[in-house]
Amino acid sequence: MNDINQRINEKYHKLGENPETYKEGLLLSKPTTYWDYIQVDTLLSLQNPRTDFADEKIFVIYHQVTELMQELVLHELRQITGKVEVSEQQLAEKVKRMNRYTRMLITSFDVMRDGMDYDDYNTFRKALAPASGFQSASFRYIELRCTSLQNLVNEPGKMRLPETPDLDSYFENLYWKDAGLNRQTGEQTLTLKLFCEKYEAQMKSLAREMTSHTLEDKIKQLGDGLQHETRELLREFDKLYNIEWPLVHLRTAAHYLDAKGETKAATGGSKWKKYLHPMYQQRKFFPSLWSNEEIENWGKEFQL
Repeated sequence: MNDINQRINEKYHKLGENPETYKEGLLLSKPTTYWDYIQVDTLLSLQNPRTDFADEKIFVIYHQVTELMQELVLHELRQITGKVEVSEQQLAEKVKRMNRYTRMLITSFDVMRDGMDYDDYNTFRKALAPASGFQSASFRYIELRCTSLQNLVNEPGKMRLPETPDLDSYFENLYWKDAGLNRQTGEQTLTLKLFCEKYEAQMKSLAREMTSHTLEDKIKQLGDGLQHETRELLREFDKLYNIEWPLVHLRTAAHYLDAKGETKAATGGSKWKKYLHPMYQQRKFFPSLWSNEEIENWGKEFQL
């Protein structure tokens, strides 16, 4: 007990504080409860459906869970990207965690596919326009921390790039803008316009910060020293996030939008099949870890 008391005294003396004040404060503190620590009441107050359909609450909660899972991926990425020094062992451990979170995202999509009434969903979703999962900024922040901008431009976009593209040129041609931008007329969907108004400046700022400091750059710095186990973990994350995750989303969209002999539009107005299927976008975070044949056949073996 005396040792603990001494360590407490040393801690606050180093901070230039009177330890007795903090000890008295500890005596006055209430016990920590689960509901206060996790903020349960606040968390369960954040669902605000726009209609009276019961299953809309499922839709809202699931997307909130998805955002939290993506925040877990970002939490790991923030620790291994940027100007931080990181060992291969640390990197491998973080990627293991990211794979775990991404697998949870993939397997949890059954909540969306099989957990809502088909007719109810196709009715209440009309009240959500122009909102779309396309507008998830977390998804974009993960991309920007994982890989260079040139890997986020699809083949048609690369044809449009100037000889020496700058950050603005890359952003004009990012693959995901094809989902809401008519390249011939320049007309944008409201979904894309609102998203860019809110987040594009922040995304550009992050892209500048990540220049030469993405996870892809960390891999390049390791070079031939990259261990086989780490390499396979990174390949697994690339495949999970850029093939299997969009495909399970695509299959769920097809279940609701392309079934019963109907072909419905997404709430955001995107050409959702081409936007979601990896064989069209060819988005990959770590192209140096894949063979030319693997790149050429990226996602092609997966059908709806």
